[in-house]
Amino acid sequence: MNVLLIQREGIDLHHTLFSSETSRHVLRFYHPKKFPCGVYISCATLSSALSLVAELRWYIRRYVREPLFEYEKGIYFTHQLAQDVYYERTVVLGPGWKFRKLYSFRDGKLISSVPMTPGSTTEEYHQEYIGAETTLEIWCVEDEVEEGELVGGPDDDNGNLPPVIQ
Repeated sequence: MNVLLIQREGIDLHHTLFSSETSRHVLRFYHPKKFPCGVYISCATLSSALSLVAELRWYIRRYVREPLFEYEKGIYFTHQLAQDVYYERTVVLGPGWKFRKLYSFRDGKLISSVPMTPGSTTEEYHQEYIGAETTLEIWCVEDEVEEGELVGGPDDDNGNLPPVIQ
């Protein structure tokens, strides 16, 4: 089980976490890796990943847009879904998860968050966001699926970004 901490815009999360003695102490056995969109941390189990996120709660509230838990390569799930799976035991994850959204990144920044229809694949949505370098499928609880959110997009001929839709 791995954790991907998506950093807020304008934050170098890796630097921020390692500039604090407290977070360095918490992370000393995890060897976090810097990613363009945040920090990737390898954990042994879902319980250890949830514990780590709880220990980093102060930093997550201030510097992290969202902590994500890796289900399999390219597929992540939200903190709320992780808690439902582990603590509440009300959810069993498996292929064809109904509540999903697609995050698209460019230059380490989240440029879109789009709800996915049940049964669809990431390839069906990839064409809509040609400017994206990376896309992640995010599994979530029903309450977390929201209307599409375009945070930025491909530059036009003048180097300008399209208007933000939220």
